[in-house]
Amino acid sequence: MPSRWRARLPFKGRKWPIVVFVCLTVTGLVLFLAQDPRTLHVVSRLPADDPAFPEYIASLVNGPVTRGDAYQVLQNGREIYPAMLAAITNAKRRIVFETYNYKRGEIAETFTQALISAARRGVIVRIVLDSFGATPPPPDLDERLRAAGAHLQWFNVLGLWTVEATNNRTHRKILVVDGEIGFTGGAGVADHWLGDADSPDHWRDTQFSVNGPAVRWLEACFFENWVEAGGADAPELDLEEPAGQGQARSLVVWSNPIGGVSNVKLLFLYSIAAATRSIEIQSPYFIPDASSRRALLEARQRGVEIRVLTDGEITDAKSVKHASRNEYRPLLDAGVQIFEFTPTMMHSKVMIIDGQWSVFGSGNFDNRSLELNDEITVAVADADLAGRLHDAFERDLTRSKHWTAAEWRARPWHWKVREKFWGLFGEVF
Repeated sequence: MPSRWRARLPFKGRKWPIVVFVCLTVTGLVLFLAQDPRTLHVVSRLPADDPAFPEYIASLVNGPVTRGDAYQVLQNGREIYPAMLAAITNAKRRIVFETYNYKRGEIAETFTQALISAARRGVIVRIVLDSFGATPPPPDLDERLRAAGAHLQWFNVLGLWTVEATNNRTHRKILVVDGEIGFTGGAGVADHWLGDADSPDHWRDTQFSVNGPAVRWLEACFFENWVEAGGADAPELDLEEPAGQGQARSLVVWSNPIGGVSNVKLLFLYSIAAATRSIEIQSPYFIPDASSRRALLEARQRGVEIRVLTDGEITDAKSVKHASRNEYRPLLDAGVQIFEFTPTMMHSKVMIIDGQWSVFGSGNFDNRSLELNDEITVAVADADLAGRLHDAFERDLTRSKHWTAAEWRARPWHWKVREKFWGLFGEVF
């Protein structure tokens, strides 16, 4: 090697082994800290179809049960965005809006203009965006919103002195208008959510609108991050709950990375533990940790049919897909059915228990959502809603690859190598 090249190497002589050692040590420390401190064993006293189950689980996860909620299921951007934008356009008093993704493009500009118009006609507009996920935002977003009178706060702004907060993101998706209609689910604001999941560039997702008492708790969840992000003005909530015109009983649960197990994770585990007949899970980035894997395997031992639908080859995070596949083998061997969606990125986050109990929101079935992110999850006791979600699940299965245990064992060797490597990072993803 010419001397002029050697002189430019950043690590000469025997320094490179030290650099490698330091990098490996830091990586190992991060992976160690990300591991679950313990494997939880959760058992439910009541089955999911017991009339008292919502109150039972609400007490265990420290959340209220609301009655009389009505839900609309919105499939893909073709239905999601018009409903959300119509609510913003018709707002009369106040809007709270929180999301992880708010990426520069056609739909983000449409939302920005709608929020600006609302603020200019006197509606109080409060917005929380994640400083990592909402990049790049529409041009001059802060200045345009504030000039119109809207209030924007950025959650956990990245900087030299905020390294410890880098791993803590708000992944919540919340829109509440006038304290009367609320939205949550998997969809953020970006052009890849446009359309009807009809091409690889247009994602498959599910969003929910709700009218009724549960709306108040969606709005209350927003104000937790509003205060944490630096919002100075006082939270505003209607003292009377919205009138309920539906038949659903709801439980709104939110979580953030604090000591101990999160309420969202407990909600997932107790819901699985309460299953007696069927569990249908629809989630991207499906990476069960030791606790949720144990819960699923014990459900199979009880004879519960379990079907999992997750993303496939078309994904926005290939390394996470490899880590997810690293978890397939023990589940397949136990009789869990695993499907991968093939037409586009599958981003819906829904779990249906025994055709009665539905769990949905912003959280994925992975450690990042259950332990690290700020998330919001809604659980609903309503056979009609569960039936609508089941029908959508069945339709998605017709466009999915069904992996059998025998097929999975015969997959290429290089898949197995990638899965083992990226599986080391599973609880970081």
